[in-house]
This record gives sequence, structure tokens and C-alpha cells, in this order.
Amino acid sequence: MSKPSERPPLFERLQAGLNEGIQFARGQLNLRITEVPERPPALGAAQVAHLRRALGMSQGVFARTLNVSPKTVQSWEQGERTPSQAALRLLQVLAANPKVVCQIVGVRIAAKRRRKTTANQ
Repeated sequence: MSKPSERPPLFERLQAGLNEGIQFARGQLNLRITEVPERPPALGAAQVAHLRRALGMSQGVFARTLNVSPKTVQSWEQGERTPSQAALRLLQVLAANPKVVCQIVGVRIAAKRRRKTTANQ
């Protein structure tokens, strides 16, 4: 006697799957389709440092924005460590839309100051 919580035998599961595939191919069944997002792009040490500088942030502020330690940011920028997949996703979002991320975490983006280069100075 089998328990009601046990899975059906392999043959029955395969047969059910094949029958569903046939019904789907005939247009008699709609199957749920799941889209999986691509992995975030890898960032090298120079790219992490460039992003931080482009935002006008110190390593400490950048670290607090990403909720990591300053030592982690330092090791990323020196190439000693690479960001995790979760950190890469957050870096991707930060690079794509820094205003939103900074607004959410309560950090201002430092405006880049341009030097005046005129002949009269």
C-alpha cells in the first residue's frame, strides 16, 4: 500500500509529460512559460572604480550605497576579489539608473565640476 504523499512512479510521470507535450503541440494545451533573466554583466576592477568615480563617490559612500564594507569595494577595485552575482546585479542597476538608487538609499550624486579653461585667466 502506498502513501498518498508519495510521487507516482517514473513511468507514469514520463507518460504524463509526453501526453502534455503532444497536447501542447496540437494546440490543445497552454503551458506556462517562464523567462529567466540573463546574468548581470561581469565588471572588472577598472570598471568598478570608473563607476564609483563617475558617480563622484568615495569608496566609503559607494560601499554604504551597495551595503558592503569599504574593504570589499577596495578589494574589487584592486582586482583582489570579484563582486558576487547579487552585487553585480546591483552595480548594473546603479550604472543604469543612479538617480533612483541614490534616492532610495538617501545619497546625493556629486555633480562633476568642470574647470573653466579660458585664455583670459
